[in-house]
Amino acid sequence: MKIIVGLGNPGEKYEKTRHNTGFMAVDALARQLDLIWQKNKKFNAEIAIQKSLTDIGAGEINAPLIPLTYMNNSGQAVRSALSYYKLLPKKLGLIKQKDSDLSEILTVIHDDIDIELGKYKISADSRSGGHNGVQSIINNLKTKNFQRVRIGVKTEVLNKIPADKFVLQNFKEEELNIINNLISEIINELKRG
Repeated sequence: MKIIVGLGNPGEKYEKTRHNTGFMAVDALARQLDLIWQKNKKFNAEIAIQKSLTDIGAGEINAPLIPLTYMNNSGQAVRSALSYYKLLPKKLGLIKQKDSDLSEILTVIHDDIDIELGKYKISADSRSGGHNGVQSIINNLKTKNFQRVRIGVKTEVLNKIPADKFVLQNFKEEELNIINNLISEIINELKRG
């Protein structure tokens, strides 16, 4: 089983913001796999499941997940989900980071202000780069060794306003088209590998 987490903030207010690029990506993946979103109070998240399943957790091979904890506390929901599915190393916190390889189990998709709009990078075992959602996951899992899909949102506007305001702005229509095309490309790559 593989958990695919999209980072963002819940609520309509944030729906089309740059910071919700991860949410957009896992939502597109869920639609492509014909899954439906179901709230899970144990995780404080929404998880995408097969339409014919009524029991959360029954039979998912890939489980798209959206934390409802807001960006800066995303790690709480991720840790809860991994714990529920018994995917955490047995002695979490007592082992060295290099021993807790979650790169085959956990993929985190998020926005990245250091990458130009329309580009993305896939990496594993890397620091948060100042991304609070990723840092929350690293802190909660006691490891940085998981797969990350970093979706570029950087534009010239970033030079004119603080980063925290920039990521909470809505995409312009032409930017959203670029992001949606990029998300399709990323989903195809994730499905292949």
